[in-house]
Amino acid sequence: MTETFTRWDATDHLRTDEDARLYLEAAVDEDLGDGRLIRAALSDIARARNMSQLAREIGMTREGLYKALSEEGNPSFTMISRIIRALGMRLRVASSQYATGGTGTG
Repeated sequence: MTETFTRWDATDHLRTDEDARLYLEAAVDEDLGDGRLIRAALSDIARARNMSQLAREIGMTREGLYKALSEEGNPSFTMISRIIRALGMRLRVASSQYATGGTGTG
């Protein structure tokens, strides 16, 4: 008996807003600082929703959005912020578990 495999695609598992939020949070937590995982997660979430609709909402073409969120892409912070907002999410800042122990009081 021959086994067949299909390629795993995150978009098949991003069914709710909560799924998307948790997925993006995990990408942010695991990103090494180059934004690669964040871009990939945003791309997956956008594909799971409607890439064309999202592109229209942020004022760019579908192809431009695909390119910006690709492995070779380098979207600006403004674009990332627009994408996150159009997905119905928002950015938050929190203390990191990796902080060096400073109090942040100067």
